[in-house]
Amino acid sequence: MKVSTKGRYAIRLMIDIGIQNNGYVRLKDVAKRQEISIKYLEQIVGSLQKAGLLLSSRGAQGGYRLAKDPAEYNIGEILRATEGSVAPVSCLDDEVNKCGRSHICTTLDFWQGLYDVINDYLDSHNLAELMEIEKNNQQKSIDYSI
Repeated sequence: MKVSTKGRYAIRLMIDIGIQNNGYVRLKDVAKRQEISIKYLEQIVGSLQKAGLLLSSRGAQGGYRLAKDPAEYNIGEILRATEGSVAPVSCLDDEVNKCGRSHICTTLDFWQGLYDVINDYLDSHNLAELMEIEKNNQQKSIDYSI
């Protein structure tokens, strides 16, 4: 499994919006802070909205905000909303394995085990944790002495 820029940027976007925590956040502000094309972010927010992870508002005070508390988002759901399946092999993409060889496949249990480890890891970390790391990183970059 290789996470694309879409998945990586989606996590950065969610962290950024969560940290702002002052109502709706304009996408152009996120684009500037994260150094990501606004056009690319527009594609990403579409996937996140469709999955119910982001809410939007139009108008002068419009933008995007998290649909729920950051601790309620696990990283796996954000990646699955933008990347689709995180399965290491295509035969595990669907809920029911459609491969005609699945009943005799020597490696299926191996791939399933890897898939379980990936999902367990992604689902065991939440957005609030990453936001806290980001806040600490921002604080470190501000703390300097003359």
